[in-house]
Amino acid sequence: MKTKHYLTLDDATIILNHAHQYAIQQNFNVSIAIVDETGCLLAMKRMDGASPMTANLCLEKAKCSAISRRPSGVFEEIIRNGQMGFLTLETLNGMLEGGEPILYEGQLVGAVGVSGVKSGQDAEIARYAIQQFLAQNLS
Repeated sequence: MKTKHYLTLDDATIILNHAHQYAIQQNFNVSIAIVDETGCLLAMKRMDGASPMTANLCLEKAKCSAISRRPSGVFEEIIRNGQMGFLTLETLNGMLEGGEPILYEGQLVGAVGVSGVKSGQDAEIARYAIQQFLAQNLS
C-alpha cells in the first residue's frame, strides 16, 4: 500500500491566509480558492472590493490546475498559440493564469486559484502562498 498525502482544512486555511496577507500587502482585492487534488473546494475568500465574477473564476482556475496537475496558465498559452480545441473541453474551465498546483513530496495534494488582478499577479499570489506553506511543512 502507498502513503497518500492530502490537505486538511487547517492546511487549506493556512494557505488561504498566506495568499490573503500577500494580497493585502500588494493592495490587491482578489478572490482566492483552495481545492483538494480532485478539484473540490476546501476554502475560499472573496476580499472586499473584489469583483463578484472573481469568486467563480478563482475556483475554476484552482480546479483546472488540480485536475490537470499543471498551472492553469499553461492552457492559456496553448490557446494563445492557436490550439483552440481546448476551448471545447466541457470538463476544464478556468484556463487562465492564476491557478497553481500544490505538490508535496512529489504528490499533487491540491491547488490554489486566484482572480482579481492581472493574471501574472494572480499566479504570483498563489505561488507565494504555496511556497510559504511548503516552507513551514518542510522545516
